[in-house]
Amino acid sequence: MDRFILLMLASILAGFALLKVSLTGTFLAGIEPITNLIGILAILIFSVVLIYKGLMAMLGK
Repeated sequence: MDRFILLMLASILAGFALLKVSLTGTFLAGIEPITNLIGILAILIFSVVLIYKGLMAMLGK
């Protein structure tokens, strides 16, 4: 269970990294909106999973 929570936290950090990376001036500049969308989705999805797991642990299920 400990590794699962650390994996979720690492995924949230990866989402923030995707938001902060600057692709201007590279050949990947065209896909910057896609990387921003993926970063936002990663942050939201994995945060919701962590909240759900925390609530289930508090409720004892």
